[in-house]
Amino acid sequence: MKRDQNGTGRNRYHNFDKYPEKRVEGYQAYEGWDAVRRIIREETRSQVVAAEFYPEVDREELVRELALTGYHMVDAEGCCMSDEAYQNLIAPLLTDDRVFGIMNTLKLQDIYEENKIEELRAHVDRLTDGGERVIIYGVGAALAAGEKADVIYFDMPRWEIQCRFNRGFSNWKTDNGEGDKLKKFKQGFFVEWRMADRHKRVLLDKIQWVADTVIQGKPKIVSGDGFRKGLAQLAKEPFRLVPYYAPEVWGGQWMREICEIDGDADNYAWAFDGVPEENSIFLRFGDVRLEFPAIDAVFYRPKELLGNRVHARFGDEFPIRFDFLDTMGGQNLSLQVHPLTEYIQNTFGMHYTQDESYYILDCGDDAKVYLGLKDGIDKEKMLRELEEAQAGGSPFAAEEFVNTWPAKKHDHFLIPAGTVHCSGKDCMVLEISATPYIFTFKLWDWGRLGLDGRPRPVHIEHGRHVIQWDRTTGWVRENLINHFETICREADYEEVRTGLHEREFIETRRYRLLGPKVFNCGGSVSMCNVVDGAGVIISSPTGAFEPYEVHYAETFIIPAGAEEFMFSPLAGECMVIRATIR
Repeated sequence: MKRDQNGTGRNRYHNFDKYPEKRVEGYQAYEGWDAVRRIIREETRSQVVAAEFYPEVDREELVRELALTGYHMVDAEGCCMSDEAYQNLIAPLLTDDRVFGIMNTLKLQDIYEENKIEELRAHVDRLTDGGERVIIYGVGAALAAGEKADVIYFDMPRWEIQCRFNRGFSNWKTDNGEGDKLKKFKQGFFVEWRMADRHKRVLLDKIQWVADTVIQGKPKIVSGDGFRKGLAQLAKEPFRLVPYYAPEVWGGQWMREICEIDGDADNYAWAFDGVPEENSIFLRFGDVRLEFPAIDAVFYRPKELLGNRVHARFGDEFPIRFDFLDTMGGQNLSLQVHPLTEYIQNTFGMHYTQDESYYILDCGDDAKVYLGLKDGIDKEKMLRELEEAQAGGSPFAAEEFVNTWPAKKHDHFLIPAGTVHCSGKDCMVLEISATPYIFTFKLWDWGRLGLDGRPRPVHIEHGRHVIQWDRTTGWVRENLINHFETICREADYEEVRTGLHEREFIETRRYRLLGPKVFNCGGSVSMCNVVDGAGVIISSPTGAFEPYEVHYAETFIIPAGAEEFMFSPLAGECMVIRATIR
């Protein structure tokens, strides 16, 4: 086990699974470019193959490797508007801010020009009429090709895209390889991925083959039917997402030890183990494991996975997010606040906001959480001192204005939008929140530079419009700290409602288990984490799915389509926290 120099020995279980996967029976996947080329030659039915790219795949590699002898290669992106026209179109959506843009309603059809598509199709018709075979490739290839083409979809999860941005990859139709990684992410989040995902939704039932190109030079490919069977399976049985970890200036050492991370970063601040928009899923077909964006499962079976009433409210978006914030041996998080619903709607075009909570998974002896404002503070003085500190004046005296509360293991701090907050150092936070995770207004970052050597973005002006100045000491104590309600207590079982606040649409229940217990999905998807004990086995009372084992600190999803399930402790007593939509 790799641990920091002051290792705590907290890792009693040594069973955290960093590579969770689901096996899909009845289909075989294949690995390597030779396999991809063989499938194009032997398994496609049409003379025309549309090689559909998700933005930020390695276009150079794909075009080179797909150039088969005897096939005409046609670039679908030649039907797009010019790069300059595209930049002019998206500029108002990106704004001048490093972090925030405006959610768009663009479709790939808005970027493609109909007359160019007609010319491309006429050219392809002439080739096929002469008996030729054609590969149309690029982002939007299936759109340009039309209904006659067989579609091979080359997919890409967002975390891998972010890693590629860090390595110098550019955004789609944009020459910004050496640019600011935050601005690259912003363009992807607010523009490209929205368009690409709208297009993907339309294609999911039509794709003949799907390729995983996460590992450059080593593609893996499976039939569309096998891919869809895997996604449908995830709508009916428990599963985990593939976790990933990232350093930050404030990060700690707890995850390095408990998750047994082998990386050489100085710290690991973030762990995303429950964010379908960014995390991956591993699906195994025979001897080959493929990696896909987890959001594909939501797009394919949203009603079954989310539940009927949750789907009615959120559509095919996954509304619950679990992630880790590790300051054990690290520093305070930035002092921050999240936008109110009307502010995020009117300013950024997002229809719900980031209400959240901090569940204390572990902490040091003197750990604390900053939450809510002190009674009787001067609002204008606080804002003025924040601005002066940000401009290089005296450091902001956070504890003059903001409450600090002692934190201990299994405390739960509720943080409805508009509440000033942050975790202090020496906390291991399981953050349970709504999914619009990018919308955080930093008010003060303790005068730090980011890992890129630049000041981390601070948004005091946004913050002043959303801070709820009446959330002061007494209100916070009464409403937001350990607002526990015991629902049931038996010899081998205890159920406690731990939140969230009435302004938040997520409800959390914590179960203490010494024996098996059956639960009903209740019409909502559940996101859960084993917050104490070696782990839990999830099984179906009716045998609808195979028993599934999860371990300490692992996040997992139980789809509404599972209907009912049973938790059984892996060894001795365990505790699980479960979040659902009210």
